[in-house]
Amino acid sequence: MSFAAADGDGTGAAQDGGRTGETTRKLTGRLPPGAPDYVYLPVEVPAGVREIAVSYTYDRPTTPPGTAGNACDIGIFDERGTDLGGRGFRGWSGGARTEFFLRADDATPGYLPGPVNPGTWHIALGPYTVAPQGLAYEVTITLHHGPPPAPRTPVYPPQRAKGRGRSWYRGDSHLHSVHSDGKRTPAQIAALARAAGLDFLTTTEHNTTSSHRAWDGLWGDDLLILTGEEVTTRNGHVVAMGTDPGTFIDWRYRARDDAFPRFARRIRRAGGLVVPAHPHAPCIGCNWKFGYADADAVEVWNGPFTLDDEVAIADWDNSLIAHAQGHGRFLPAVGHSDAHRDPDVIGLPQTVVLADALSRDAILTGIRTGHTYLAESAALTLTFTATGPKGEHATIGDRLPVSPSTPVTIRLTLTGAPPDTTIRLLTDQGQRFTTPATETTTWHTTPANAAYVRAEVRHPATTPGVPGPMAAMTNPIFLGRG
Repeated sequence: MSFAAADGDGTGAAQDGGRTGETTRKLTGRLPPGAPDYVYLPVEVPAGVREIAVSYTYDRPTTPPGTAGNACDIGIFDERGTDLGGRGFRGWSGGARTEFFLRADDATPGYLPGPVNPGTWHIALGPYTVAPQGLAYEVTITLHHGPPPAPRTPVYPPQRAKGRGRSWYRGDSHLHSVHSDGKRTPAQIAALARAAGLDFLTTTEHNTTSSHRAWDGLWGDDLLILTGEEVTTRNGHVVAMGTDPGTFIDWRYRARDDAFPRFARRIRRAGGLVVPAHPHAPCIGCNWKFGYADADAVEVWNGPFTLDDEVAIADWDNSLIAHAQGHGRFLPAVGHSDAHRDPDVIGLPQTVVLADALSRDAILTGIRTGHTYLAESAALTLTFTATGPKGEHATIGDRLPVSPSTPVTIRLTLTGAPPDTTIRLLTDQGQRFTTPATETTTWHTTPANAAYVRAEVRHPATTPGVPGPMAAMTNPIFLGRG
């Protein structure tokens, strides 16, 4: 598609040689089943454009039961190109919007304000699923001509809040606003986070960083706001947690492309953590296929507790056994709400982090080292320790370095546990002890009998043969000299 002549063809009218007014063009096409994951429609943008506006539609034919219909995402890349990990990315709304605009001073949520420079731009279509009949699309592009508005300098959240010094801090690091497929504004999310008793949150929109600049005036001494992204690939989603503001992480690859290690390194260079999200979720493209060699933690509990969380915890527990045997790294567990809209509950669950300060670096260090437990709300608080006979002491994420035959006392203290909950203590041999939840629970073992111990607080069972939904769980305490 070319607008170079700016001659007024289409549905709009260009005036004064294209220097004022607007020009509109339409592109139509059909994508067959088996189309590439991403299709790029080139648009030649002339000089003198102040704003680009795009809308699109596609057909949704009836399909047989069990056969996916049409679903098509959309985004845009500017004149700097579409190279993987390149600089041309200007926004993505997935399937959440049918239209968007961008200009120097403003853009639709999900898109990045900035100059509309001349050159070849690309509309990116992402055919998420294609019906057997194919996917017919129509894309309408309108260029608004004239002098560009003055750009705005983005204001990003600070890296530190007042906090309480070394303490346990509660956070939710996977949630969505209107900047991707959520329905809440950042202001609504900040208010709900405070109401939930959270100390920090991380903004993690699907495949865009536009929300990073949307929190001005919403942080405070009581709420630290970290920036990140939910990198939503076709083979699983990963939370880039706590990355530098404005850092974009590309998502346009599959596991077979062997590109993920490159972008995991990019997340770490930007100061963030690599956290596979809902690794066993049943939705198309949600199941994690990249392995865990490049992960810093894993999200084992996503929103209200379900059977796929149960599978994620079992899979994670197997990794603890391998680590205890000297194979592989310790991969800490985290939990997040993945809240999108009402009635999704922000802070269900939440990750409670032992950190030296309420700062990005301290919070991420606490998560990376496993000094965390997960809870369904701020009403539930716990402490979990292991002690030896000579005053040796360890807490969640630590190691108690005593000999194999040394007696060890495990102690779990609970406040705010819901009624009828049950405590489970688990080791590399599985569940070793269970009891109705009380304020203090004590159990005795040795490193020879338990390479690690972790605790769960469970609601009554709702599915035969499966433990009840989770109310809280800890990362392990490792026992022995390792």
